Amino acid sequence: MSSWTWPSKNARRSPLRLVTGRHVATVGVVISLFYLFYVFAVPQISRFRFRTDLSQYDLGLYGFGPSTGYVSFDYESPIVEITASESGCDPRYTFLAPRGDSVPQAGPMILDAQGNLVWMKYNWETTQDFKVQRYKGEDYLTYWEGREVETRGYGSWYMLDSSYTQRYVINPVGNYGGDLHEFTITTEGTALVTIYDPLPVDLTPVGGPELGWIFDGVFQEIDIETGALLFEWRASKHYPVDSSYEPLGEAGKDRASAFDYFHINSVEKDDQGNYLVSSRHTHSVSCIDSKTGSLLWTLGGKMNDFTDLSDGEATNFAWQHDARWHANSTLTLFDNASHSSNDPDNESRGMAIHLDIPARQARLLAAYYHPQQMKSVSQGNVQMVDDTGRVLVGWGHSAAYSEFSTDGQLLCNVHFGASAFFTFGRVVSYRVFKGDWVGHPQTTPDAEVDGDKVYVSWNGATEVKSWRLEVWDSDDLTESSFGVVAQFKRTGFETEIDIPEDLGPLFRLAALDVEGNVLGVTAVLQKEQVSSFDKFFDLHNWILGFAMVVSVGGLLAGLYRCYCYCRLLKLYRSRSNDYQLVAMNENADHPPPV
Repeated sequence: MSSWTWPSKNARRSPLRLVTGRHVATVGVVISLFYLFYVFAVPQISRFRFRTDLSQYDLGLYGFGPSTGYVSFDYESPIVEITASESGCDPRYTFLAPRGDSVPQAGPMILDAQGNLVWMKYNWETTQDFKVQRYKGEDYLTYWEGREVETRGYGSWYMLDSSYTQRYVINPVGNYGGDLHEFTITTEGTALVTIYDPLPVDLTPVGGPELGWIFDGVFQEIDIETGALLFEWRASKHYPVDSSYEPLGEAGKDRASAFDYFHINSVEKDDQGNYLVSSRHTHSVSCIDSKTGSLLWTLGGKMNDFTDLSDGEATNFAWQHDARWHANSTLTLFDNASHSSNDPDNESRGMAIHLDIPARQARLLAAYYHPQQMKSVSQGNVQMVDDTGRVLVGWGHSAAYSEFSTDGQLLCNVHFGASAFFTFGRVVSYRVFKGDWVGHPQTTPDAEVDGDKVYVSWNGATEVKSWRLEVWDSDDLTESSFGVVAQFKRTGFETEIDIPEDLGPLFRLAALDVEGNVLGVTAVLQKEQVSSFDKFFDLHNWILGFAMVVSVGGLLAGLYRCYCYCRLLKLYRSRSNDYQLVAMNENADHPPPV
């Protein structure tokens, strides 16, 4: 009969068994963890833009998109960080439409030169291309609002007058959705808009199916008053599909996944009435004949017509946005240089290019770089701010805008998001503009009493210089008679005012312009009448008191327990020292001799 025997504790184990067992499993787990870290974590870590010169704001210590709230206003606005040279920032208003995961309320927004909120509108759908445009001698706020699908839009364009009243809604002619990229009002009072239209084409030149689909780049010129179509142009009639730098990938097999080979993103008219069109995916800017629609010339890309006098620096732009024509045959555009985070580390820039059209020659006049070597993979714009040559660059996918001198010297730099996280796109604005604006909202000023203070604001009112405190001094509550108490200078978007102790129970605030004229008044406000008896029975105060008692009691109880434990431990050690080890006699039956 066989029996089981247990191995001795000192028995030697096989080294081979150790290597092929637990160690192999451990090595496999470590390799798997390293692989997962490399595949998933490393690409994300590489997107961080940590630098030694970043401020606490840029490092994200105040949040990815720092914002501030108000007592008298329901929404939040960005907290910006401004760095400026001696000449400072342009004093005019800034127009942008922040959006992203770290933006509390997305929509069109106006800021002053110090970054204070002037006006904002919370839109449920995506808002882009917010700016001031002139129509029939009057300034309008214009923007696109609609549904964004990948890099295209399906919506409408809106025009608001100086009272922030919607006056016009523009839609494309035909069965199209209005695209988000462009809405430009011409000097003739017409609107230039962009459209993305799915179209069946032969994609074999780019390795696709014979029956494939593209998103055709279309623009229309529309009469604003009548909505009549004045002109329409299609890229597919002039640009072959193999002129694109966009890889086909899995696109183009059906209508829903059409190949975006052209990607139109800006249109405007020149002095001769011809059209200037920017195509992101062909890396080109083209001039379109206003009568025939034919290409008059093309700058950049595979169909470039120009000799570059700047060693390639005037025509090597890529994935660009916002091509604009200026006096003296000058063209500006925003050179994204990168298409995605996986592209080589190319640096984005604003560009000013001189074109000699008859000689077909191009020369780079100036390049505008961000001091943190920006890499904006989408969006962006360049604006000639004034006749002195000051240039504004909006960095699109990166939450920043900068002002430069005509020769490229940085004058002002503003961030409305933490720059260490720009590549994640948590805060973006398609374009940013500077301009003049006078707003006269039809609403009444907003005010809120909080304790012994009153907070007052007026969304969109640009002419308010001070607030006048007025008290109700009529014995008859049916009569509204107010007396002037004091006047306070307006401070930022919301002004905080201390309520005088001897002020009557009813009062209001009047908004005054620089000459002291009344622009509007708040609703009648009432001081908070809280007696000491009410404060004694205030539930909030009782809760705070109870919480404090519990916290202090818990702390004292904890200290007491520690004290008792230390006392017991000391007593135990002292008693342990009274015992001595005695050798035990092996013969228990015979006690040791005495």
